[in-house]
Amino acid sequence: MFRAAIIGCGGIAQVHAAVLHMLPDTELIACADLRPERAQAMAEKYGCRAYSSMDALLEAETPDSVHLCVPHYLHAPMAKGAADRGIAVFSEKPPVISREQWTLLEEAAAKVPLGICFQNRYNPNVEEARRLIREETYGKLLGARAFVTWKREVPYYHDSGWRGTWATEGGGVLINQSIHTLDLLVQLAGKPERVETHMANHHLRDAIEVEDTVEAYLTLGGVPVLFYATTAYTQDAPVLIELHLEKAVLRLESDGLEIRTGSGIERKTFEVPATLGKGYWGNGHATCIADFYTSIAENRPFRNNLDSVRDTADLMLTMYEQGRGSL
Repeated sequence: MFRAAIIGCGGIAQVHAAVLHMLPDTELIACADLRPERAQAMAEKYGCRAYSSMDALLEAETPDSVHLCVPHYLHAPMAKGAADRGIAVFSEKPPVISREQWTLLEEAAAKVPLGICFQNRYNPNVEEARRLIREETYGKLLGARAFVTWKREVPYYHDSGWRGTWATEGGGVLINQSIHTLDLLVQLAGKPERVETHMANHHLRDAIEVEDTVEAYLTLGGVPVLFYATTAYTQDAPVLIELHLEKAVLRLESDGLEIRTGSGIERKTFEVPATLGKGYWGNGHATCIADFYTSIAENRPFRNNLDSVRDTADLMLTMYEQGRGSL
């Protein structure tokens, strides 16, 4: 039985808590949040103990693992702090907000199992698309494109106390809302080779200092990839990823997969677990978190370990280095 603790009790932490509560081999023993009422609410719901900080929790408890559901800038230093105590770490995305922070994660990963929550890698339609590309069922991959068009308004940033600034969020739509899509492109197409990025703040110039829109022309695994993401839309529309193969076009949207060939369109459906949290977050949280604990029990590398997210993190940081100056 793994004794787990959650640090940060906001929206995404509710998903982590629900998964830990469902898994047969984990127990949520404690949670912590700088807002005591949030930690207390989680403690009452799941029968664990509440604390006002990670330090206070770790002084009183001996968890086997911590789930980091805190503001972006705290992911790497908190991971290092937990690892120094011999505690395994499962961190929300992004892994880092700067290249300097990457060193902290490398030091942490050298001591304990460390996983990053890129849950959409586990979505059944993504798994199927990866298989079709790997086996060259429809020939080689020629190119790809992806669109993330979501909606975020002023309260989303101001009410959080940390979003919307370079120092604490580390960026805007790229590092927060669309990093999952960028990661899937790297997973499906391959290693980044060329990057051209432009960023803008179209609709919240007086409210945030980070980008609300990013556009990039990438070369991944030798093929051209177009990437567009914004939080200036009117709704949280389903993410679209399209993969152009020699003999077909694969289109991933929500939980579905369309295979378009010269003979027509095949629509594949998949049995997916009940979505936890918001639907557009994807349905892979339970599978991802369960795999983290199974990998520890089986003493094997976790699929979303630090090495596996290195290319995505490096690409994201390069895009900021290129695009931030255009804001």
